[in-house]
Amino acid sequence: MLSSFEKFQKRRVITSYFSVVLSIFLVLFLLGILGLFVINSKRLSDNFKEEIAMTVFFKTEASDSTITAFTSELKTAKFAKSFEYVSKEEAAKKHMKVIGEDFMQFLGVNPLQNSFDIHLKADYVTNAGIAKIENRLRKNEMIADIVYDKQLVTLVNDNIKNISMWILIISCVFAFVSVLLINSSLRLSIFANRFIIKTMQMVGATKSFIRKPFIQRSIFLGLIGSALAVFALIGVLVYIQTTFPNLGIMEDKLAITVVLFGVLVLGVVITWISTYFATQRFLNLRTDDLY
Repeated sequence: MLSSFEKFQKRRVITSYFSVVLSIFLVLFLLGILGLFVINSKRLSDNFKEEIAMTVFFKTEASDSTITAFTSELKTAKFAKSFEYVSKEEAAKKHMKVIGEDFMQFLGVNPLQNSFDIHLKADYVTNAGIAKIENRLRKNEMIADIVYDKQLVTLVNDNIKNISMWILIISCVFAFVSVLLINSSLRLSIFANRFIIKTMQMVGATKSFIRKPFIQRSIFLGLIGSALAVFALIGVLVYIQTTFPNLGIMEDKLAITVVLFGVLVLGVVITWISTYFATQRFLNLRTDDLY
């Protein structure tokens, strides 16, 4: 039977191990989320850009052959990601649903025009890029007007630049904080064994011999914490892919694999380095300083 003191010591050790694994898991999980966001930031920004539509309105006298020719032009155009033809009859139905009444009864005629809603590829969603496309399309004499949100295009491009800069800064700061947090957790764990370290040193054990079990234990705990973080990150990826399939967040499998593998490696490297220097500190302390 274990004594109450031995049970207390065992519970304290288990609690210490649990806190180390938990801190490693939380820190690496958040760092992994940030890493996944960084590698997918361009994909996310491109997806947002490609949601901005350019609407091309045709004159009333535009014939069906003109519409067909324009459709064929868009199919081969490099700038068009997707497009949708909206006839004036379909546009009228949509307007009636929005306003809740048949406006054509009052007017006696459908004033709307046939149009195309064009979603551009992300590389072309700039003020200069859209201006070139607009100039090209306006050469068609049957086009009445071209409408898009110029302010939104400017706002999106400016904000993406600012966000990218802040993501880089936050990533560096968070990586530094992560190392400090994991290092602190491991140092507290080793601090509880400082008397054992000094006792082993006093009976003639070498520093490498004393460090070895602590480093092995820390690496094992680091592997557990980082493995849990990897599984949690995979769960987040699956959830996002299921909920927002249009983002295609799991298309770049190589980059995702690099991030997940990096989380595993980081968990081992940080725990190994932190444990090495923590044990070295207590090995160099005098006996009186332990108190």
